[in-house]
Amino acid sequence: MSIRIRGKWEKSITGCRIPFEICFLFISGRRTCFNIDTRHAKIIEGSKEAQFGYTVQQHEADGRKWLLVGAPFESSGEHQTGDVYRCPLDSKPATNCTRLHLGKISLNNVSERKEKMRLGMTLTSNPKDNSFVACGPLWSYECGSSYYSTGICSRVNSSFSFTHSIAPAFQRCETYMDIVIVLDGSNSIYPWFEVQDFLINVLQKFYVGPGQIQVGVVQYGARVVNEFRLDDFRTVEEVVEAAKNIDQRGGEETRTALAISTARTQAFKHGGRPDAKKVMIVITDGESHDSPNLRNAVEESEKDNITLYGIAVLGYYNRRGINPEAFLKEIKFIATDPEEHFFSVTDESALKDIVDALGEKIFSLEGTNQNGTAFGLQMSQAGFSSHIIEDGILVGAVGAYDWNGAVLKETRHGKVIPAKSSYMKEFPEELKNHGAYLGYTVSSVVSAQHGQLYVAGAPRFNHTGKVIIFTLTNSGNLTILYSLYGQQIGSYYGSELAAIDLDDDGLTDLLLVGAPMYFYKGWEKGRVYIYTISLQGSFTPDGALGPSEKTHDSRFGAAMSSLPDLNGDGFTELVVGAPLEDNHKGAIYLFYGKHNSMQPKYKQRIAAGDVSPGLRYFGRSVHGMMDVNGDQLIDLSVGSFGAAVLLWSRSVVRVGISINFEPSKINVFNKDCTRGGREVSCMLATVCVNVTARTPMTDPKTVALRYSFGFEESRYFPRAVLDSTEDPQPRDVTLRPDSDHCQQVSFHVHEVTDYTRPLTFTVNVGLQNTDEGPVLDDGWPTSLQSELPFWNGCDDDDQCVPNLVLQSSSDLLDRRQFCGRLERSSWPPCVHQRTRTSGERLVEAGRRKVLVETRLENQGENSYGTILNITHSPNLQFSSLVLKAPSDISIECLNSDDTSLYRTCNVSAPFLRSHAQINLFSFHRSDGEEMSPEDNINEIYHNLKYEADILFTRDSSPSRFEIKPELDQSLPAGTGPPFNLSYQIQNLGTFPVSELLFTLNIFAVTRNANALLRLSDLDIDQVHLCLQIFQSAYISEDLSLNTLTVTFVKLKRLDLVMTAAVELSPSSPMFLHEERPMRHIILEIRKEEDYRIPVWVIVGSTLGGLQLLALLVLALWKVWDGVY
Repeated sequence: MSIRIRGKWEKSITGCRIPFEICFLFISGRRTCFNIDTRHAKIIEGSKEAQFGYTVQQHEADGRKWLLVGAPFESSGEHQTGDVYRCPLDSKPATNCTRLHLGKISLNNVSERKEKMRLGMTLTSNPKDNSFVACGPLWSYECGSSYYSTGICSRVNSSFSFTHSIAPAFQRCETYMDIVIVLDGSNSIYPWFEVQDFLINVLQKFYVGPGQIQVGVVQYGARVVNEFRLDDFRTVEEVVEAAKNIDQRGGEETRTALAISTARTQAFKHGGRPDAKKVMIVITDGESHDSPNLRNAVEESEKDNITLYGIAVLGYYNRRGINPEAFLKEIKFIATDPEEHFFSVTDESALKDIVDALGEKIFSLEGTNQNGTAFGLQMSQAGFSSHIIEDGILVGAVGAYDWNGAVLKETRHGKVIPAKSSYMKEFPEELKNHGAYLGYTVSSVVSAQHGQLYVAGAPRFNHTGKVIIFTLTNSGNLTILYSLYGQQIGSYYGSELAAIDLDDDGLTDLLLVGAPMYFYKGWEKGRVYIYTISLQGSFTPDGALGPSEKTHDSRFGAAMSSLPDLNGDGFTELVVGAPLEDNHKGAIYLFYGKHNSMQPKYKQRIAAGDVSPGLRYFGRSVHGMMDVNGDQLIDLSVGSFGAAVLLWSRSVVRVGISINFEPSKINVFNKDCTRGGREVSCMLATVCVNVTARTPMTDPKTVALRYSFGFEESRYFPRAVLDSTEDPQPRDVTLRPDSDHCQQVSFHVHEVTDYTRPLTFTVNVGLQNTDEGPVLDDGWPTSLQSELPFWNGCDDDDQCVPNLVLQSSSDLLDRRQFCGRLERSSWPPCVHQRTRTSGERLVEAGRRKVLVETRLENQGENSYGTILNITHSPNLQFSSLVLKAPSDISIECLNSDDTSLYRTCNVSAPFLRSHAQINLFSFHRSDGEEMSPEDNINEIYHNLKYEADILFTRDSSPSRFEIKPELDQSLPAGTGPPFNLSYQIQNLGTFPVSELLFTLNIFAVTRNANALLRLSDLDIDQVHLCLQIFQSAYISEDLSLNTLTVTFVKLKRLDLVMTAAVELSPSSPMFLHEERPMRHIILEIRKEEDYRIPVWVIVGSTLGGLQLLALLVLALWKVWDGVY
């Protein structure tokens, strides 16, 4: 048994609680929003077919503020080129946007294909020089029979004038050649139409056009004539038509050297392109008449990098039977490579047979660029992403190198194309078929150690996505410093990037990586990963951002943009687009910055439905960097399907609250006024509110506040009541920043018993109109609770110093006291006193109550909130607490479950006066600094010995046996009739009895160790370690008499004694009234005499009787004979 009586003190703890009684007065209109206004948004509508709103950029140019809006499906004439709109933001009409007609941009001397080039799909503004770049990543150009989608970007200056095109992936076609055909038109050429047909067929094989082949024709005989120049015609059709009109000039001489020199000096100079490959095709049917000059003409042509083809027509020689050996030698000398560039035909009509071969030779040899990058950028789609950097523009090319992607750079000094080998380590060849899409998005960060580093995303790398951080010099050296990897297949990790400079110190603090297809809980929600950038330039994961738990299929992270500080805390913010949220209506999320990271929970979610019910794909693009409407607050631009939305920021203010009481403490002993006919203590509270602007404020620079106040009392009869209950609440006031408004509030305090807990006075502040004007800083409290304590009546106003003394004892008897009575002296615990345990108490079987006497005294100052804590062990049940003598001190125990082992009782609430004393029967805390807390705890701990109330009975059936000579033939041989012994042990006490031992001795063995009894069955229905209350244990034994043994034992009567006993283990917490209770059963056995005569006795007796009879007869006969 254990009883713990504890007294202790606790200091009062002041805490803030939500004032639910009065909050509802002004917070009823509060939503999950902060300082982005959704009620007065400006919506700029455009063509949905043109995908107006696909991209948005805030821009400043010509001293005005504009919104640039990309429409990548806009048409220019018959072609769907895409375009960019500029929308003025300093005028109220929302539809006065102007097309910039950037779809008309072209590269000179290129056969371009603008259809579906998607200009405006990428849009980047440069606030340093007020220029911007718009890209069309699907811009293509024609090269021979192929179209290469290398992409193009347009740079537009601050006057919205196109300055130049940016096409870093563009490379000259393999067919970029100037070809001059030198025709022999002398009289020996016959028929002329065969030569003309050959010329037309060859020209039809050429890819004539800007950026490809230019053709000029020179005819010669005795003199040289330019039929048409290289730049005269732009299409094949035009060139063929001109060739049809060429007539044979004739002539008696064939001056081939002069024709070659004229073509070199004139034909390639007039309309020729300096960087084009130069090809000259000489067609003649005889030896030159100026052969001494031929060597010089050929050598000068080779110096000018002109490739010469020679075609020998042997018709003249064949018709006259002349040996053409010298002629053929001359033509081979003209050809740059006789093995590849020399052709001969039998006559003019055979020229048509070499048309295809000549075309193949020209394009295979002259059109092949041996540069390893020539064919790697053909489908690069440069401009899929773009990013303005210090010395130019960074361009993503997702289609480069078999769709593994690349990052290109355009500077004022030219384009920078890293070698394919620069990516091989991070993008190995074995993964080239995955299509990593490197350059899907590009950005840059500024590190303290490395300076500016470039960042590019590859969302399809190894199916999980990847981000690389690298350096790129203007010489093309690309070095990958770090790599970040996605975690989930198909999440499109790296498809969007955002660099965050939290504190605007010029160094990037965070890199955010979007994974808009991240799958979570069965839905494609999206996720944004956060990486912190150390001073050493390392990238460390720092959690992730996500959309609302209630949404699904959001594509959260499809668009991201950093925002300058919106709430005045000095940290950069982040806006994230989720364009597929709410069934493709879309939404955006605002996350606010904090020290070294972003706040993990979004501060505001703006759904498309909050702005306008007709918006779709709201959040497909986001941007915010300037004050658009002139209120000195950063505003936000959001792209949507067929619309661009402007959201205005609202000013952020903080409201300061102060409360002062007069006097500073409640003195309930000082009743200085009367309320309702009762004397009470009257007091005064002064409530002041003021406003501090966190961000610039717009006119009128005032804040309309609504505030309320009161005591937070949840009891039916409050301890304090405001005097001016008739004044309406809440109350309205309009303040300017840094101004105060104060109000005095009078109240009175009733006399109550609860003096320990201070009164709590609460002031709540809100806005009169939550939809207009500034907003309250949601990180700043809008309520203040101030505690008004009671004066405690002690020397030290802050703390009373009581000295509680607690004494207690129980009425349980120890072994000496228990055995002191004569009638108990023979009890087992008293007989074996030498085994007693220190502190052990003995409990009789009939005892049901324990009495604990307690004395509590306060020897110090007033003790407030005195509490008596009573704890007891499970073998006790709390009955009652009774004052031992009449007293003015009251004790109130809190209602509790009867089975509880803990009781709390308030002693003399609200305080136990100094030197007060109380005596009670039972099994202590106070608010105040206890002088000697060691005497506040009394522990009564006893080891108990309980008397076990055991009923031990026995029975036998039958109780006696008679052994008869006629044995029961139905029983086995040697087995006598069965009989049964039964014992019952009953627990009649109040406690379970454990460690109870049962012993049975059967004395039934002869001197020769022969058993008189046989045990046939033993049944114990209770085999437990513990005999529960009112539970019985039954032991039954079935025995039979061993007749073989009994038959040979000489007896008339035999008593067999069976003795059973119960006892407790010495370690048991129980004791028995008897030392070792025994129960005896005596089985009486009697044997009957056997009166049956054996047959041999009968036979013997009969024979003996007959013999005796015979002798008797013989004797009588003799006597008779003697007489007679």
